[in-house]
Amino acid sequence: MSKEKTLASKMLYDGRILQLYKDDVELENGKTSVREYVRHSGGACVLAVDEDENIFLVTQFRYPYGAETIEIPAGKREKGEDPLACATRELEEETGLVADNMRLLASVYPTPAYTDEILYLYLATGLKETKAHLDEGEFLGVEKVPFEKAYQMAVKGEIHDSKTLVAIYAYAAMKARGEF
Repeated sequence: MSKEKTLASKMLYDGRILQLYKDDVELENGKTSVREYVRHSGGACVLAVDEDENIFLVTQFRYPYGAETIEIPAGKREKGEDPLACATRELEEETGLVADNMRLLASVYPTPAYTDEILYLYLATGLKETKAHLDEGEFLGVEKVPFEKAYQMAVKGEIHDSKTLVAIYAYAAMKARGEF
C-alpha cells in the first residue's frame, strides 16, 4: 500500500466552511513533494423518492460555475454531526419533506485529488410533507420529477452535479436488481 509521510503542515486559510493546507511530504521513493488540499466537514444528500417514483430535485445558483445547477437536496455536515441527521435535516429544510425510511446508498469522495470531503448519499422513502425552512441566504427551487425523466436527464448530460448523478445511477442499479 502506498503512503506519504507528512514532514510539515501549514494552514494557509481558515474559512467558514473549509481550511486550506500546504504540506511538505516524503514520497515512497524518498523524494519530497508539496500537497495543497482542502479540509471540509463533508456533507449529506438525499434522493427522495415518493410512492409514484417521482424524485425531488433542487435548482440553485452556484457561484463558482456562474450557473444554476440541478441537484438532489444536500448540505454541509456540522462538526461532529451524524451524516444521517444531516441528511434528515437537509431534506426537510430544502424540500419540506420528512421520510419514514432513510437508507445509505453510498459514501463518495467527490474530489479526492485536493480535498478530504466525504459525501453521504441517502435514499428517502415514505415521504410526508411538512414545511421547508431554507437557511439564511439560501435561494432554491424544488421540482418533483418522474425518476425515469431524471434518469434520462442524467444520461443526456443535463445534470452535472456528481452527487446527484451517483444517487440517480445507484437507484437505477437497485431497481435493475429488483430491490425496488
